[in-house]
Amino acid sequence: MENNRNYFIAIALSVLIVLGWQFLYMNPRIEAQRKAQEAQKAQQQTEQAQQPAAGGQAPAQTSGAAPSGQAPSGQAVATATLEQALAKTPRIAIDTPALSGSINLAGARLDDLKLKGYHETVDDSSPIITLFSPAETKDGYFTELGYIGSEATGAVPGPTTLWTAPEGAKLTEKTPVTLSYTNDKGLTFTRTISVDDRYMFSVADKIENTGQAAASLSSYGRVTRYNKPTTPSVYVLHEGFIGVIGDDGLIETKYSAVEKEAVAPAKSTGGWLGITDKYWAATIVPPQSSAYEAHFSHFADGQPRYQADYKDDAFTVAPGQSIELKNLVFAGAKEVPVIDGYEASYSIPKFDRLIDWGWFYFITKPMFKLMDFFFRYFGNFGVAILCTTIVVKLLFFPLASKQYASMANMKRMQPKMEELKAKFGDDRMGLQQAMMQLYKEEKINPIAGCWPVALQIPIFFSLYKVIYITIEMRHAPFFGWIQDLSAPDPTTIVNLFGLLPFEAPTILHLGVWPLVMGITMFVQMRMNPTPPDPTQAMIFNWMPLVFTFMLASFPAGLVIYWAWNNTLSVLQQSVIMKRHGVKVELFDNLKGLFRRKAAPSK
Repeated sequence: MENNRNYFIAIALSVLIVLGWQFLYMNPRIEAQRKAQEAQKAQQQTEQAQQPAAGGQAPAQTSGAAPSGQAPSGQAVATATLEQALAKTPRIAIDTPALSGSINLAGARLDDLKLKGYHETVDDSSPIITLFSPAETKDGYFTELGYIGSEATGAVPGPTTLWTAPEGAKLTEKTPVTLSYTNDKGLTFTRTISVDDRYMFSVADKIENTGQAAASLSSYGRVTRYNKPTTPSVYVLHEGFIGVIGDDGLIETKYSAVEKEAVAPAKSTGGWLGITDKYWAATIVPPQSSAYEAHFSHFADGQPRYQADYKDDAFTVAPGQSIELKNLVFAGAKEVPVIDGYEASYSIPKFDRLIDWGWFYFITKPMFKLMDFFFRYFGNFGVAILCTTIVVKLLFFPLASKQYASMANMKRMQPKMEELKAKFGDDRMGLQQAMMQLYKEEKINPIAGCWPVALQIPIFFSLYKVIYITIEMRHAPFFGWIQDLSAPDPTTIVNLFGLLPFEAPTILHLGVWPLVMGITMFVQMRMNPTPPDPTQAMIFNWMPLVFTFMLASFPAGLVIYWAWNNTLSVLQQSVIMKRHGVKVELFDNLKGLFRRKAAPSK
């Protein structure tokens, strides 16, 4: 029974390995190749479009829809460089501790935004992350708030509206800016934009009707981007459209799904919507007291683009009256304490789900909190992973003790089991009944050892999520050569860990920490005798090697966790087995592995 249990566990782990290899390694590689082909094709199309349009300006967008229409979406093919796009329209500079860029006074768009605290690589001299780019560039990505009116209201603020700003205005965390626009029907729009020291913009609009007739109009907001993320797509991470739309709760929609069909949740009140990447996001929080329609769309006309937008119900401003609206715009890095703080301070429903904590939310987020606690104490996320592993081992200590105690009892019963096998011979049914009776008399549960393995799978998966998705792990160093716990170990045995002047092929990439993990796993498995069945013995022998190559492409933080967990398991199993009077067979098993077998007698 012991051997069968080991066999089934080995098979289950092997299946998990194959699935992990397919979803975490092969699928991303295939997707990356596909994206590269698409990018090359798009670049060719852009170059062809630029030739007849060289030196010209993109056609202007229009917003002359009635209040019953949708949010604007039209966009001509992008042909300008970043410098050309920034020079086309007047702008207001943005300068805060976390952000730099500018507001485009044409449309009052946030379309030029960089994140000061984050670089493209671990090298601090590399360029800082660019989040937003103007609509005229090939990497267009922007947020816009405006209105939909009718002939009776006259022109209302939209994509091409030129707002007026005080001369020398500059948006900082201490100095808001006020924009204004008045149309020919007596409607005056005053927009006050403020920003905190991180990534939240507050946009407060006041609409005054100085005309003779009532004005009916709707407000809209949209997040529009041209390109998908360049990071490999993996099933454990959501990138694309996201939002909490009223009672519908959290909605996550992939780019590929929206390319096939637009998503239009039911009209709702409250919530937020936008577009999320692995580490960055852009979202709009509409006025929470009015109902609105939300849409996640892909447009192929003109410049191909993705858009998350909302349009609220029409409202009326009577002559001599005014009305005020307030939107929030988040544009920045998905830092856990910052996101949680916004959820609490602005009462934004489920805003913490902007970070993809996954199905095991109730495990994943507390695990990050625990790791973050150790990080704040030790100042190193690698050390925090080691400490978190110890805490997890302590939590599972009672179960692990039962597991190892069961294994120890099974070993103690081996002589009696061998006697039963000799007694019953080929009578398998009789043997099974006799063994079950033996387990009952000795109070042994043969499947007790399986539960800790099963229960730790969600823990392992949650830890993988934490290391892979949280920006706090991005470019977080450990010691020595590990400068990014969210990336694979950069060393490889093929070039003698950097001593030879060439890079190894990806499939042969095998770093120091994966090797350490493989050795600790090998030692852990040698704590038990090799199964007598040849098939089981083969799996028993090859599994550490397979895991070593499989985990070579995993984040270094996860490999460090696994190696440390294996080491603690070996120590724990040794102590428990000694307490139960069972010999620790590690050294005997290692000697037996390398001992030359005697030649069969003739």
